Amino acid sequence: MRRVPAGPVVARFPGRLIAGALRGNLVARPGGSIPGPIPCRPSLPIDPPPMTFSENVARLQPSATMAVSSLAKRLRAEGRDIIDLSAGEPDFDTPSWLVDAAVEGVRAGATRYTPAAGMPELRAAIARSLVARGADAAWNDVVVTAGAKQALFNACFTFFGPGDEVMIASPYWTSYPEMVTLSRAEPVFVQGPAERNFVLRPEDLEAARTGRTRGLIMCSPSNPTGAVYERDELAAVARWARDNDVRLINDEIYRHIHFAGAGTAPGLLELDPEDIGPFVLIDGVSKAFAMTGWRIGFSFCEGAGAKKMAAFQSHTTSNPATPSQLAALAAYGDVERSLADIAQMTEAYDRRQRLVVSLMRELLPELSFVEPGGAFYLFFRVDSACGPGEGSSDFCTRVLEEAGVALVPGSAFGDDRYARMSFATSDDLLSEAIRRMARVLGGG
Repeated sequence: MRRVPAGPVVARFPGRLIAGALRGNLVARPGGSIPGPIPCRPSLPIDPPPMTFSENVARLQPSATMAVSSLAKRLRAEGRDIIDLSAGEPDFDTPSWLVDAAVEGVRAGATRYTPAAGMPELRAAIARSLVARGADAAWNDVVVTAGAKQALFNACFTFFGPGDEVMIASPYWTSYPEMVTLSRAEPVFVQGPAERNFVLRPEDLEAARTGRTRGLIMCSPSNPTGAVYERDELAAVARWARDNDVRLINDEIYRHIHFAGAGTAPGLLELDPEDIGPFVLIDGVSKAFAMTGWRIGFSFCEGAGAKKMAAFQSHTTSNPATPSQLAALAAYGDVERSLADIAQMTEAYDRRQRLVVSLMRELLPELSFVEPGGAFYLFFRVDSACGPGEGSSDFCTRVLEEAGVALVPGSAFGDDRYARMSFATSDDLLSEAIRRMARVLGGG
């Protein structure tokens, strides 16, 4: 078989930049200047034999949000002036007293294994925070995980399997359907009316229900839309799930980042317990505490389910990192101090969302959007700015190439008419990014 000769060989690949990133190929469109030459490995076969994968991962796709964020970081490293509004990550540092708790623990020798489901002290502290919201929670109903993402995957793998259908509220976080697929179940996407910010109603769910429906995954405040379920809206969905024996997995990771009303966003524990059937509540420290890299999340459900998820985790990752657990223990152990830090960050997110909404209405009035009530995203409609045959990936590629602004295409979240912008960055960068977009799109 002919081989590529060793030496300084480079290749340029055609295709669209963002679409390529979502497939794992960071390539520029024809004539584009980014990302530039990509070195080829020397001495590899030109036509290698196809690789065979198991059915477990045959349909698996890479994380779209991480792909775009990685692309933006790469372009910045190559010298491009890129404003990255793609990542769902706070721009604040972790509060220093939480860092200190981890460092002190490490210096005291807390570097060994903990129980697979987390330190009992941390599980108990989280349970107390749930009891304060009205839950009948024991420490062993809580499983501490390496981020909320692992808690979600544990739940999917524990409760769903071949032949099951799992409803996913759409637009959805990009990993939900992949987790369901990895569990060998089938994702079924259900979307509420756009004029209601895609909030689901019982009639939307009933229209999609079959005899195989076993679960429903939803997120409020929503990633990607920023929409927030009011208490009565969430209660209506919970009652529907209860009446149809559908396990409700509610992702509440953005619960504290709420500006559509007073206090935190309504969650399952704010409902009448009689309204709730089988459920798993998902939360963690990543977003509200600015601790994304610490990788601490948790699940809460009835004891038998928690026990099974803990057993599953004991055979996959075992315990989350011990120093990270110590930082989380400090956060859940000093509630008053934690809430003060969270309030300060949420105030900044609220100011930023008001800035973004104002600038979009002023400079890009033709692009409608979901009014964000929580989280830190603006989900805005871009199909009117696309040419014939183009979609959200084309739009985001154009904005990245011509304006130097990184966004995530709505196709990653199940709706190709939209794009997602994160406003978890400074006011100055948000203002500059929207003004750049307006110049490219003809709005200012």
